[in-house]
Amino acid sequence: MTGQTAPASRASPRGGLSEQTRNRLATQLRAMYDTMTQQPVPDRFAELIAKLDSNEHGQS
Repeated sequence: MTGQTAPASRASPRGGLSEQTRNRLATQLRAMYDTMTQQPVPDRFAELIAKLDSNEHGQS
């Protein structure tokens, strides 16, 4: 532990995360999500989706 705290001017009025921390988390989450969306759908998932779609069309 470093003992560092966020400056009071950047802290959320409700005692939550500072704006800087929220921005950093948002940037990191966006980067992770963007990486995941570039990955192909696993074959097993594609097979399950196709199976669900065919069952859905068969019930209409």
